This record gives sequence, structure tokens and C-alpha cells, in this order.
Amino acid sequence: MKPAVKRIIFFAALIVFWELGSRFELWHETILPSPVSVYDSLVAGFADMTLVYDLAASFRRLLIGLVAAVIIGTGVGILLARSKTADETLGTLVLALQSVPSIVWLPLAMMWFGLGEGSIIFVVILGGTFVMILNVRTGIKNVDPLFIKAARTMGSNGLDLFIKVIIPASVPYFVTGARLAWAFAWRALMAGELLSSGPGLGYTLRYASDFGNMSLVIGVMIIIGVVGAIVDLMIFQRIENNVLKRWGLET
Repeated sequence: MKPAVKRIIFFAALIVFWELGSRFELWHETILPSPVSVYDSLVAGFADMTLVYDLAASFRRLLIGLVAAVIIGTGVGILLARSKTADETLGTLVLALQSVPSIVWLPLAMMWFGLGEGSIIFVVILGGTFVMILNVRTGIKNVDPLFIKAARTMGSNGLDLFIKVIIPASVPYFVTGARLAWAFAWRALMAGELLSSGPGLGYTLRYASDFGNMSLVIGVMIIIGVVGAIVDLMIFQRIENNVLKRWGLET
């Protein structure tokens, strides 16, 4: 049985159990609304364009933050891989900051940039940058020495060696870093939008929670999860698998 069919069967069974539990009142509607109530809230949200504007705003912030995170992460990662001094100093700081959850940066971002777009994008950038830095650094440092020796015997050195041998050999790590950066940036975005003034999925999630609209809360959570899964499976996982196969790292 194909994985896609297994997923469909699993989620169909989960929804049926959820609906039956609601109908037989195994839990209260205010705690976990039925799938029908959640569906109605989502339809209403898309019909009045609220969720459409939220998705557009969230994706705009994500795109800006993710692009900046990948660019910064790639540059700093190359620096750490090529400079022992930078790796022993700045690299230690990156390792320390990488363990700090993105939401922790939000109060500082609000002090620096206010409650607007700047603070949210700042948190998104931090969410994706550190993991990108570490993957780029690891990829360059793990290049097979045989590749480098072979290239040098053919007269390749310096920048030519770095561009034509080291960077191509590190591409799988770059792609994995970008995939992880997307995941961390997406989570950071949702956390940042919870305290924003809207629009955005995180803002609507908090707004619905404040007014006790659990159907919309669950609906927005489903949208966040579905978007994350679709982007990861349909885009980043496919790119990563193609790169790994082309580089001979996966059959």
C-alpha cells in the first residue's frame, strides 16, 4: 500500500472517530468542537476572506524572513567553515543561540522594532538562520578529502577549488539546511504572530481563543499543520531526495 493511501486512511479514520466522539458527547463541544463545526468555521473564514488575508500576510513575512535567513546562514556558515578563528569564537556563540527558542527573542524584538512587521520578521529570520549556519558549516567541513586532493592534482586551488569542488560537494547539506530553516522559520512565524496586531494565522488563532471560538482555533491549527506538511513534503522533501539521488547518497 502506498504511503499516500495509508495517510488518507489514517486521517479518515481519525476524523470519523472525532465526529463520533462529538456526537456521543465523549467530550464537551467547547473543549473539542466536532469536525462539522470546524469545517463550518473554515468555510466562513474563507468566504469573508479573513483566512485568505491571513495566509497572504503570513506567507509574505515567511518569504522575507526565510530568504534573509538562508542568505545570512549561508554566508556565516561558509565563514565558520573556512576560518578556524571564526569557528572557535563566533561558532560557539551560534551553537549557544541555536538552543534558544525563537519565541524568547520576541520581547527583545518588540522593544527594538515595536509591534509591527519588523519584530515578526526578525524572529522568523532568527528561527531559520542558526540551523542554516550549522548545516552549511557541517557540509563544507565534511567534504571528502579525496575530492579536494584529486582537484588539486589537476591544478585547482583557492577560489576555483572552493567554487567548483567544495560548494557542489556540500549541496546536500545546503538543501537540508534550507528545509530545516523553513520548518523553524514557520514555527517562529506562528509564535511571533500570536502577539501581533494582525493580520496573520497566528493573530487569528489568538483572536479566536480570546473570544472562545474553539472551532476557529482548531481550524487555524489544522491550516498551520496542513500548510507545513504540504510545503515540506511537496517541495523541500522532493528537492532533497532529488539532490541526494543525484549526488549518489540515496538509491
